[in-house]
Amino acid sequence: MRRKAQQALSRKTKFSNNWKKAKARVQLHHAHIGNVRKDFLLQATTTINQNRVIVCIKDLKLWAMSKSVAGDAEQLGRHERAKSGLNKVILDQGWFEFRRQLDYKLAWRGGHLITVPPHHISQTCPACGHVSKLNRQMQARFCCVECSFEENADLVGAMNVLHHGEAVLEQGQDIAS
Repeated sequence: MRRKAQQALSRKTKFSNNWKKAKARVQLHHAHIGNVRKDFLLQATTTINQNRVIVCIKDLKLWAMSKSVAGDAEQLGRHERAKSGLNKVILDQGWFEFRRQLDYKLAWRGGHLITVPPHHISQTCPACGHVSKLNRQMQARFCCVECSFEENADLVGAMNVLHHGEAVLEQGQDIAS
């Protein structure tokens, strides 16, 4: 639907009345997509807020993750097109908005949002604590080279975030984001 509207817009003479109508149709599609995303974020954060008092998340530096790889005049950046697409996906997901909404909703109901530094979260074994790049040779699987603990990599990351969050809570550090 949006694709056809954009194609129709590209075929119109710029700034004509038909172009303005076609542009309004494309803008309606984009507004609808934004509203769907906003609704999902509101529902997801409300569900988490109603079921949890303390939530632990990774403190992702989105500005660094979505930073351009474009080089300078002497040395060009590598894989610029792929990184550009990844940047769009990262920013399109609304991760910062998710964190912002979760933070204010938890604070509103008396809960806490604990942010955990993301360093070595996906490379640390939750069973023995061994940290190594070799622990995560595949994207989806985690296998500790020290104790042979094996599990899904996303589950291991979630377990490590929870362990770090519990440690922050036990130390009584500032648990506000």
